[in-house]
Amino acid sequence: MATTKQVQEFITLIAPLAVEICNSKEKKVLPSVCIAQACCESAYGTSPKMIKANAVFGIKVGKSKVHFGTAWKDKAYSTKTKECYDGKTYTTITDMFRAYDSIRDAVEDYYDMFGSCSRYAGCIGVTDYTAAITAIKNGGYATSPTYISTITSIIKKYNLTQYDACMAGGTPAKESKFTIGKNYTLQANMYVRDASGGNKKQYIQLTTNAKSHALKQADGSAVLKKGTVVTVKDVAYKDGAVWVKIPSGWLCAVSASGTIYVK
Repeated sequence: MATTKQVQEFITLIAPLAVEICNSKEKKVLPSVCIAQACCESAYGTSPKMIKANAVFGIKVGKSKVHFGTAWKDKAYSTKTKECYDGKTYTTITDMFRAYDSIRDAVEDYYDMFGSCSRYAGCIGVTDYTAAITAIKNGGYATSPTYISTITSIIKKYNLTQYDACMAGGTPAKESKFTIGKNYTLQANMYVRDASGGNKKQYIQLTTNAKSHALKQADGSAVLKKGTVVTVKDVAYKDGAVWVKIPSGWLCAVSASGTIYVK
């Protein structure tokens, strides 16, 4: 199991590459998903065989040996892996996996593959990380029945959505770095939504604590008062705006135009 130091060092290594290469591609996949998959597949960079091959995503060679870009140069290594074909039982097999000259090449190949392979089209340009990794899983990337929840858990635990600004119309990073678990203060009265960019939540749907800081509107919806302190549970990016999830729902933290409502 990777130590806390190894986890942070690996994320520090992968994150800037994911952001840089995502920015260079016309067909984009959320960097948070890219980083989380690398963390999961390589055990945060502690898998000896994978790191020796710079193969942090565990991409198989495949029978057709298809090249989606120029990063993969036909290098490969053989290793055992576990697959779950029926959703219940894991089977150990030996297969060939792509190897690279550098981790940068691995990230390049990751984006080239998703951008060029039709079965992964559902993850391109998607700004919701759960929807993106679901499309990737359904496209055949992994067989584990817990793969989606594993990747989303990594994203949440390490606040990886902070690297997704390139998918949100260029929201300034300094304005979108909200840390999950930390408290922030509302800079204006704000509606609580049922999702990022979603519908207004009703007053009766708020937590007991939130109700004590909210105003009930004529239509039954809820507005949290300016100055209310909220705890961030998740972060999302939609149409250029930054959204934060609190116990009662979602708030627009930074508008697409850069106005800060939560800090």
